Amino acid sequence: MPGDDFSVVVLASDLAVDARPFLSQQEEEDSWHDCSQYLSPDEDFSDLDQLQFLRTQGSDKNGSRILRIVGKYYPATVVSPERLKRYVLHKICSELQDGPFCVVYMNSTVQQEDNSPGITILRWIYEELPADFKDRLQTVYFIHPGLRSRIVIATFGRFFLTGGLYWKIKYVSRLQYLWDDIRKGEIEIPEFVKSHDDILEHRPLTDYGIEPDPFHLTGIPSSSFSFGKYEERWAGRDYMS
Repeated sequence: MPGDDFSVVVLASDLAVDARPFLSQQEEEDSWHDCSQYLSPDEDFSDLDQLQFLRTQGSDKNGSRILRIVGKYYPATVVSPERLKRYVLHKICSELQDGPFCVVYMNSTVQQEDNSPGITILRWIYEELPADFKDRLQTVYFIHPGLRSRIVIATFGRFFLTGGLYWKIKYVSRLQYLWDDIRKGEIEIPEFVKSHDDILEHRPLTDYGIEPDPFHLTGIPSSSFSFGKYEERWAGRDYMS
C-alpha cells in the first residue's frame, strides 16, 4: 500500500554471497539468551566446586554481580582446557543468567606453571561466551597484578582480548583500593591474599619483580653486641694497655 515502509535486499548470484545471515538475523538475536546448550546436567563438577577457584559472591557498588576467581586455587596441571571451558560456561549460564556482572580475579602468589591456563586458552573461553554475556560483563578487577601479567596484557591484550575486554580490566595493586568499588563483606578474601597484600605494603617494589630484601634480613632484630673487626681491634688495644 502507498506510504508503507519496506526494504529490499538485492544479492547478486554471481557474487557467491550467503544470504542466510540477512534472513536469519532475528532468529540469532532471539537465541542469544538461550544457555541450554552450555549447561551440562549430566556432567559432575562437584570436584571443581570444592576447589572454590570460581564462585559468585555479592555485588560491587554499581550493582554488578561478582564472579570471584582465585588463581592459586586453580590446578592448571590437572584440569584440561576443554573441561575448564565447560565448567566456566556452566557456572556463568546457571548463576549469572541476567543483569550486569563483574569479575574479581586474585592473582596473588599465582605460579605460572601450576595455576595459569595461559592467555590463549582464556581468550578461547571468552570467545565461546554468548554475545550478551560479553556485553553484560562490566569490569575485571585484577588484584595483585605482577610485572609479567602487566607486560603480557599491555603487549598482547589489544590483539588477544576482543569485544572490549581489554578496556574493562582494572588493576588493583592493594586491597584497600578494591574497597573503592566493592564494599567490605561483599566478597570473601582468602587469608593468603591478605598476607600477600601486607607483604606488598612493606615491599612495594615486589610488584615490579624487584625484591629488595630476598633473605628477609630486615625482619631480624638487631643485636646489642657488635662483632665487627674494627670493634675487636679496639678491644684488643684496650686489653693490651
